[in-house]
Parts: sequence; structure tokens; C-alpha cells
Amino acid sequence: MPHKRQRFPMLIGTLGRVMLIPFGVTRQRAFVEIGEEELHVRFGPVFEQRFPLSEIEEAVPATWPLWAGIGPRTNFRGAVGMVGTYANVVMLTFKTPQEVRLFVIPVSCQRLYVSLEDPGAFIAALGKVREEPLRPVRAA
Repeated sequence: MPHKRQRFPMLIGTLGRVMLIPFGVTRQRAFVEIGEEELHVRFGPVFEQRFPLSEIEEAVPATWPLWAGIGPRTNFRGAVGMVGTYANVVMLTFKTPQEVRLFVIPVSCQRLYVSLEDPGAFIAALGKVREEPLRPVRAA
């Protein structure tokens, strides 16, 4: 039986809803989705990226500093944030830096921060997906 996709909405606070209007970020267009072999991250039209699950080293609860702000963010040193609030943040660490596009700018991403409505369920689901053995593919 194939693995069902699991979608986790990003948490966008009251301040975030107002600040993210110009970026087109809404609850329906801001999510993290775990598929069979990839993680799909969307933050409105400004960020949409797919990462191989095999590249994710860990997913852990994290804090997002006030000075870093809300919205699509990067420090240009490996950290990328898609945050709609300062609460419920998860940090994904990749085994090797991933090239992502923030708006249209290519950025190296070693750590991705996302604010989620249910970070615990996301971390548990991601852990479950990563722990399942790969199923052999039948040759034709």
C-alpha cells in the first residue's frame, strides 16, 4: 500500500496574516506536505520547494528570534525561514546544503525553519516516514 501524503498547515499568527498579504501567503497556500519520497514546502507564491526525504537529517522543535522577523527569511549563511508566527517552529536540518529559490534568488539552505499548526504531529510523521524501510521495486 503506498504511503498517503500528509499535509501540515503552517501557523500564521494575526500579525503574520497582515504582514504576509503582500506576499500572497494564506493558510491554503502555506503548508508542509510529506510524500512517499519527498517533502513539499510551500509558502505562498514566494517559496515552493521539494526536498528528498533522504536528505533530511533531523526535524526538531526550535525557537525563532524576534529580531529575525516574520515571513520568508534567510541569513545567506545556510538558514532559511518560512515563518508566520514566532511559535510552533520546527527546524529541519539537511545532510547536504539544498539550493532553494527565495523569490527568484538562489540560496543555499542547510537549515529550514517553518512555523506549523501542529509541529509535534509533523515531527512524528516525518520520523515515521524516515524509519520505514524502502520497498523494493519490481522489475518489469
